[in-house]
Amino acid sequence: MRPVAGSPAGNDHGARILKVDHAGEHGAVNLYSGQISMARFTAPGMVDELKEFRAHEQRHRALFGAELARRGRARCRSCRLCGIGGRALGLVTGLLGAGAISATTVAVESVVLRHLENQLPALQGNDPAAVAAISAIVAEERQHHDRSARHIQGDTFWSRLLSPVVSGFTEAVIWLGMRL
Repeated sequence: MRPVAGSPAGNDHGARILKVDHAGEHGAVNLYSGQISMARFTAPGMVDELKEFRAHEQRHRALFGAELARRGRARCRSCRLCGIGGRALGLVTGLLGAGAISATTVAVESVVLRHLENQLPALQGNDPAAVAAISAIVAEERQHHDRSARHIQGDTFWSRLLSPVVSGFTEAVIWLGMRL
């Protein structure tokens, strides 16, 4: 797809951020889908919450996808990688149970929130459409983080093990996406 003349697609930084955010939302949809598949057996009490989180992520992905389409931009090259990685992480952590599911969500959302909160001032005044799209999802991402954090009682095994691994993986995927 080519940017439309005179469209906000000329703002390459905003478009790049939106592409990576879209890919991240695709990864999140797949993460929750994988967790739901396994949680049916390992943490059935979490399935409804995970379905709610996935519905939010589907809406976020659609919002970013629509903004990319409006700009005449294709999705990020890392989108497929995010989907595969998200599904794999979801299946593994879902298999490990409620503690691993919650620890993974907290780790992912901590990184995502930090990036979103850094993106807003970087785009403020330069790309109002990107600011609006990003601002529209921050509250739900925070809700995912906070609700999952409440499931974790203190410093659990899964939090100590998964937090640095999942956070590092999430950072690496964002870094890669910004460069592809």
